[in-house]
Amino acid sequence: MHVLFVVLSIDRKSYNALPESLTIRECCFQVEQAGFRCKKIVLATTLLDADEFSVNDLALLYRARWHAELDLRSLKTVMKMDVLRCKTPELVHKEIWTHILAYNLIRTIMAQAATKHDIEPRSISFKGTIQTLDAFQPVIASMGQNDPACCRQLYEQLLDCVASHRVGNRPDRFEPRKVKRRYGSYDWLTKPRKEEKMLLVKRHNEI
Repeated sequence: MHVLFVVLSIDRKSYNALPESLTIRECCFQVEQAGFRCKKIVLATTLLDADEFSVNDLALLYRARWHAELDLRSLKTVMKMDVLRCKTPELVHKEIWTHILAYNLIRTIMAQAATKHDIEPRSISFKGTIQTLDAFQPVIASMGQNDPACCRQLYEQLLDCVASHRVGNRPDRFEPRKVKRRYGSYDWLTKPRKEEKMLLVKRHNEI
């Protein structure tokens, strides 16, 4: 068993700037959708004005939180940030920020495509946008900056193609939290691969 201790520190100036107390509004609402795990949700918020922020508004906002999970999946799975390849903290820091920068640039293109076609940015596929950018990349690289009008026309075509990759809006869907495929179970690689390979050779020689 591994026990991890995390120490959080705050400087005196920031600590003194904190209020002595914080007023929290507690809202409770029922979940009527069949198949959802939770039947009752208690939400704590600092949005205190019940007339401006009704319970129904907060419930809808809370339900939209799953978009954050989709965004993290786009970063980790689609952009392959689930495995960091750098070996030093400084390079890992740069690697993460590079992924975030690329992610924001892709989202910017999606937003521009959505604005042009008067659709919701969330209705455009993130993975489809990346595939479109990969397909356009050789043409963009060969064109250069020699003809601004032609570059603008190409970018407009890019936005049209990005907007054509749509995803369905299925907020009420639910799935069982089970996996269909049964993958083989292997021990964790807790040592450098080179050391593990030497152990395999040693065991082979002992037989």
